[in-house]
Amino acid sequence: MYILPRLCSRHLRQVLQKSCSRNLSTSSQNVPHVCIVGSGPAGFYTAQQILKGHPAAKVDILEKLPVPFGLVRFGVAPDHPEVKNVIHTFTNTARNKRCTFLGNVDVGKDVSIEELQGAYTAVVLAYGADDDRTLAIKGEKTDISQHALDALTRSRVRKVYLVGRRGPLQVAFTIKEIREMIKLPNCRPVIHKDDVKDLNKVIEDLPRPRKRLTDLLYRTSMEPSDTDTQLWAQASKEWELRFRLTPAEVIETEGKVTGVKFYINELQGDDLVNKIAKVTSETEDIQCGLVFRSIGYKSIPIDPCLPFDERKGIILNKKGRVENRPGLYCSGWVSTGPVGVILNTMTWGFETGKVILKDIEDGAISSEGKHGNQIIKDKMLSKGKQLVTFSEWDKIDLEEMKRGAEVGKPREKIIQISEMLKVASS
Repeated sequence: MYILPRLCSRHLRQVLQKSCSRNLSTSSQNVPHVCIVGSGPAGFYTAQQILKGHPAAKVDILEKLPVPFGLVRFGVAPDHPEVKNVIHTFTNTARNKRCTFLGNVDVGKDVSIEELQGAYTAVVLAYGADDDRTLAIKGEKTDISQHALDALTRSRVRKVYLVGRRGPLQVAFTIKEIREMIKLPNCRPVIHKDDVKDLNKVIEDLPRPRKRLTDLLYRTSMEPSDTDTQLWAQASKEWELRFRLTPAEVIETEGKVTGVKFYINELQGDDLVNKIAKVTSETEDIQCGLVFRSIGYKSIPIDPCLPFDERKGIILNKKGRVENRPGLYCSGWVSTGPVGVILNTMTWGFETGKVILKDIEDGAISSEGKHGNQIIKDKMLSKGKQLVTFSEWDKIDLEEMKRGAEVGKPREKIIQISEMLKVASS
């Protein structure tokens, strides 16, 4: 009887790694090229999963703007610790030798999705939701002049109303967000007792995240600490939560905003958390001099070939696979709607990446004749448009930090695209 020599764990690991590499790697002619449209969290997390899960795959990340990172850059303060961590992770991904960032590429105009599918093994749409949802009420389109904006920057706002259609059990903000609001210095939270007095009766029946959030709302209003009570009594500013109100009209007097008329809502439905707001004939006016709409965003179809649900504002898909379009995928808000926080987006991005890797492994999509970004470079050259690489983004990044340092800030963002392009090409 012949006995095989015992393999030590190191040798066994080497054998398995080589076997896996043979299964996933391809010839140089058939290396998977994946194109990701959008450089926000959904795009970068999808890229991260693909680069990690396939030893040879190449990923190109296309961005409409000359600068990367999407809402991580534009939606959160630059000195926020989570932003720094996330951008550091995305930067490492972008510097991977198998990853290429190409900014200032407007997919749907500069190059079509059909053209991209002809050049890539897989195309992932992760361009987010950047179109505003509107209230569609009288006075909403009232603009604000530049001199009014300048005056606002010099003013001292003392009172802010936060108004929602439903009740405290249906709020969309997170416990972290409301906790930070409650702890704002020299600012008093106003949460009406009538809105929350019965919440303690249902708190134990709620899912854990909702339970903690609801408990915080209840205790802030009904059982504040002596320390908080003393601090709030001395505060010169305040914010107030108002529930069960639907905007009916922005009130104007002589061309100036003086308030908002609201319908008072009734909540209907048996589910504690998922009740529906129905407007009544009763109304209430809230006086104010400035109105900000903050009801979220929606995605738009960037190419007429996309199967798109206009009402939901999403690309029709099943687990990230775009319906009836083999090799076309979507990730993040464009696939789910603008819901969740960055942790949810990370999960969706990883899952989309895994779906693509499985389709590559199963042979459901082909890499034959797919050579990647040369078509983009050719199209941009023919249009006379400037491409921005990640090393050129570095120039913009350094310039913004330099300008920020001059005024005591982490960075002073460049907001004009023409100026971004000028710095990138310097």
